[in-house]
Amino acid sequence: MVRAGSDAVPASTRRFMARARQRRMRAALPWAVAAGVLALLGMVAWTVLGTGLLGVRTVTVEGARLVTDVQVRDAVGVADGVPLARVDLAAAARRVGALAPVERATVSRDWPGTLVVRVTERTAVAVVPQADTFALVDRSGVAFQTVARRPAGLPLVQVARPAADDPDTRAALEVLGALTPQLRAELVELRVEGLARISLRLRGDRAVVWGDATRGTDKARVATALLDEDSKRIDVSAPDVVTFR
Repeated sequence: MVRAGSDAVPASTRRFMARARQRRMRAALPWAVAAGVLALLGMVAWTVLGTGLLGVRTVTVEGARLVTDVQVRDAVGVADGVPLARVDLAAAARRVGALAPVERATVSRDWPGTLVVRVTERTAVAVVPQADTFALVDRSGVAFQTVARRPAGLPLVQVARPAADDPDTRAALEVLGALTPQLRAELVELRVEGLARISLRLRGDRAVVWGDATRGTDKARVATALLDEDSKRIDVSAPDVVTFR
């Protein structure tokens, strides 16, 4: 009579079957681990990208003086609760950079819920009178701010339309960049009536006829050398043949 149950299976067969189960378990383990990791990653991705758990809660502004924090936050244009990972940082920086007083801007993430906006503002190098106000112009020719009073220490430039793409504005800035410290100290006004009709008005009701913006270093050197002359009008438009009276 043959007994039922495990005693009916030879020991060698049982050992073989056990080893087979172990092999199947070992083979299945990497797949199970991978499935678990994928499930965890999916949950993390859903939390980060699909929910407001790690959403924007705060926008921090650094370096702003001419623009307000409110203006910068409005320009960022990211609503509260938008997943921080989904914010287009470059697009947000471009929107902030479009503010006239901003020369450049960067936007970065500060987990878990903060956008950090770093602003570099424009620096005025000249002032242009406009009716009853004054436009501040930076080194690129951008008129980025209007003020009621002329700021001290900035040269006065007369151009019809201050702008980065205005040839007269670019010519005026080129001439300003060529002036010696002595000429800048005496400068009252730089006037551009045309690309070949640039002139300086100096203290003591003296004038320098500059001509066009070319050969600025030579013209500045010659004009500086003649500052001590008793003359009201110095013409350096052709710096090799200077006239004064």
